Amino acid sequence: MNMAEIELRDVRKVYYKDRIEIPVLEGLNLTVSAGEFVVLMGPSGSGKSTLLHLIGGLDSPTSGSVRVSAAHLERMTERELTSWRSRHVGFIFQMYHLVPVLTAAQNVELPLLLFRMSAAERRKRVTTALGVVGLTDRMDHRPNQLSGGQEQRVAIARAIVTDPRLILADEPTGDLDAKTSEEILNLLNVLNTEFGKTILLVTHDPRAAAHGQRQLHLDKGSLNSDVAVPPRPAAAAASR
Repeated sequence: MNMAEIELRDVRKVYYKDRIEIPVLEGLNLTVSAGEFVVLMGPSGSGKSTLLHLIGGLDSPTSGSVRVSAAHLERMTERELTSWRSRHVGFIFQMYHLVPVLTAAQNVELPLLLFRMSAAERRKRVTTALGVVGLTDRMDHRPNQLSGGQEQRVAIARAIVTDPRLILADEPTGDLDAKTSEEILNLLNVLNTEFGKTILLVTHDPRAAAHGQRQLHLDKGSLNSDVAVPPRPAAAAASR
């Protein structure tokens, strides 16, 4: 069996509003192996996005431990977390968060500007990432010249341009039609099966959830089921 890529132990997350304690996650335990494609489902307010943020180092637990690869995130300073995220995690959101005045290539290049890297090396990585998502012919297009599906592909290319081990996707198909959603989900399958990325996908859509290998159901801050998903037929290559 693959080694654990993600391990959460007794994780509790509490927010406060007007001095009132609002528990979001309660004593959560979770292990995800390297190379797994895991889907998080549950009603609104169940803690799905909070859990994703803890695993991605965007937030810290109130108590408990969060280990991703060899890094104990709960022990890190904010500066250390920022550096760690830039190297090890790719984020994909429902909103694409592309910079409107930049081209597709320039948007994908943004994470690389945090590293000491030549312009030629950055260009090579950007071209490779856009090739993976099938958009090398749209490199010089700005977001307003792209469809919603193409914008999400640019966002995925930006997420993988640093070659992270882990991809965290929060409702990445929430604004897309059924056909385009399937293309994006097939692309995530390719990143998982062909490139070995560990993927955590938050979704409300059972059709999207069918693309994972495990389905976790969160309710009121606790995991109430962890189900293996039957293998799907080999995912079609992402449309180019």
